[in-house]
Amino acid sequence: MFIDKIKESLKKTSEKFINSLSEVITGKAVLDVEKIEMLETIMLQSDFGIEITEKLIDKIKIELKSEKVRNNNALIQTAKNVLNSVLLTADEDKFVAKPHIVLVVGVNGVGKTTTIGKLANMLIKEGKKVMIVAGDTFRAAANEQLEIWAKRSGAYIFSALSKDPASVAFDALEKTKTEFFDYVLIDTAGRLHNKKNLMEELLKIKNVINKQIKDAPHEVLLIIDANNGQNALRQAEEFDSLLKLTGFIVTKLDGTAKGGIIFNICQKFNIPIRYIGVGEGNEDILKFKSDDFIDSFFMGY
Repeated sequence: MFIDKIKESLKKTSEKFINSLSEVITGKAVLDVEKIEMLETIMLQSDFGIEITEKLIDKIKIELKSEKVRNNNALIQTAKNVLNSVLLTADEDKFVAKPHIVLVVGVNGVGKTTTIGKLANMLIKEGKKVMIVAGDTFRAAANEQLEIWAKRSGAYIFSALSKDPASVAFDALEKTKTEFFDYVLIDTAGRLHNKKNLMEELLKIKNVINKQIKDAPHEVLLIIDANNGQNALRQAEEFDSLLKLTGFIVTKLDGTAKGGIIFNICQKFNIPIRYIGVGEGNEDILKFKSDDFIDSFFMGY
């Protein structure tokens, strides 16, 4: 199921990339500079980023000149090796804290509330007991949406619209001291990364969590819309500088031609992708696994 969903989501990016890559080798004895430039353009348009693009182009040039790459399979393998070298998969064995506290943050419109609902649904199907904390006290619709997800999945919902978000988190974690939960997923209001007062509120929430439970939150996950490109990276810089992110959730991979953002994020931040969103359905969130992602991206090559 993972492979099929990822293949479909990455189809636009993958086909453009692989077709361009294949055209680099045309059977000519000399390096086709025009085709190399075309590959570079397509990678940048697909949001691979300048660092990864230059890294791959340089590798291809070296191997073409040394005759190591003179057929499509060899070229694909070179690209696989370069791209796989930047991907990171989180070490699941370190997530042993009970309850495992996850603080979820992001700007407006990236699909944060829906993603938390899908994540709760996935964890419950794995046999986990999950609490969702409705920390977006500014938007009643967000709480209503989470309540629908909680009822649908069987998660416990904790909300208190009359309180500030840090107080809601505090009270929710008090409950975990008397009732067992495997996971606590804390929603927060969407906010622009350049609004200092709203960003500092997130730090307050994180500090309150830490006072309640030592070493928590165990994960601070930033949700990024795959379509937002370089702006998403600027968002990540601001959130990471304040909160020290532990991972990313990349949403809306389905339908985008900018799937290269996955590689770009890992290259730039050296922080793993934790989950990816690949559609609108309840099941359309997947744990990120770099090997499976690479295999899907290259579609059987």
